[in-house]
Amino acid sequence: MDFQTVTWQAYARAGGRKGIRNKVLIIYTVECASFVAKEISRRLNHPDVDVIGFSGCTDNDYAIRLLISMIRHPNIGGVLAVGLGCEYVQPEKLADIAWQEGKCADWLFIQNEGGTRKAVEKGTAYAEAMLRQLQSTPRVSMGFSELVVGAECGGSDYTSGLAGNTVVGAFYDLLVRAGGTAIFEEIVEAVGLLDLLEKRAADEPARRQIAATYKKAMQYCRDVRQYSISPGNFVGGLTTIEEKSMGAVVKSGSSPIQGVLKVGERPRSSGLWLLDSTPDPHWMQFGITNPNDNEGLMDLISCGAHLVFLVTGRGNVVGSAVAPVIKVTGNHQTFVRMSEDMDFDASEMLWSSQRLEPLAERLALLTADVCGGQQTNAEKLGHKEYFIPYKYQDKPAGTCKERWEQKNVGI
Repeated sequence: MDFQTVTWQAYARAGGRKGIRNKVLIIYTVECASFVAKEISRRLNHPDVDVIGFSGCTDNDYAIRLLISMIRHPNIGGVLAVGLGCEYVQPEKLADIAWQEGKCADWLFIQNEGGTRKAVEKGTAYAEAMLRQLQSTPRVSMGFSELVVGAECGGSDYTSGLAGNTVVGAFYDLLVRAGGTAIFEEIVEAVGLLDLLEKRAADEPARRQIAATYKKAMQYCRDVRQYSISPGNFVGGLTTIEEKSMGAVVKSGSSPIQGVLKVGERPRSSGLWLLDSTPDPHWMQFGITNPNDNEGLMDLISCGAHLVFLVTGRGNVVGSAVAPVIKVTGNHQTFVRMSEDMDFDASEMLWSSQRLEPLAERLALLTADVCGGQQTNAEKLGHKEYFIPYKYQDKPAGTCKERWEQKNVGI
């Protein structure tokens, strides 16, 4: 099938970008404002209203960059920023960025409004007005060449690398051939695979970025004494982090890797990109590499992914704010047992390697349907999870070389 001819109706944004959803995003700028933001969303009870926020009082470049990337995301048509009044992250500045992007936007301080009830009432009125305005958003044709897709794993078992990730990798090859953009992450789940990744670099600068990103991630795992593997992975039949890593990297497919992105950075061209979500070396370390699956999904979405795949052999139920989540499993028992949560069964790969291309094409057709407005199971159930932690990531991709050279890291 020629996927270059497959199209759907999208939402036009200023500057020529296109979204597959048309959402109002409510952002709280500190944990003290989270109740008001969530109460506004609860009162509206609208599928196109999402909430995200940063809990910290102290300024953090990573968190602010991620919030700004969500404001600029093509799936977002309107932004309401809610603050308390004491914090570093200022809601008015976030609203200004949305206005500059040509989106409807407003903001409020709870302290200025007179407290919880008055802030909720005013914020609800603001968001209702935005929803009405978004009804007139122009519709335009969109295809795979304009689509950005992200992928990660969660709740992996032995089927993830053999089936679920393998089919996503084949879809990624299809997407790249159609002129689209694919992003994969979890560099801390590429243990022992540096040579393989380097060989797939599109050019020498990309190879250097990949090598530096890999070695930084391995050193970070050593520093915090934690690798990305869990008891559930062992129960699911995975025995080592190296074994898990081989399965995780399969989801990238076989296309050349154009380079490395940092969180909040848009791909500089179409093709396949590696996302570096590992913290950069900093005097203040936070003790885990992958806090949870939603942190990874948010990082992918921050790079402009219109939708994301979550490959889960054992079964994960989460969705995400801002972008739809398509959950792929290579475990047929998981698909049957959790049929209300899983979207795609890739288990045929386990008994027929000849099914790879047909399965990838079926996943592409499902992706096109979701882009055209069909809800994923997570959307039907109302899953809109998010997670924005403190993190330090302030160096361009591939520039953290000094630290791992000093420590004589040779993996």
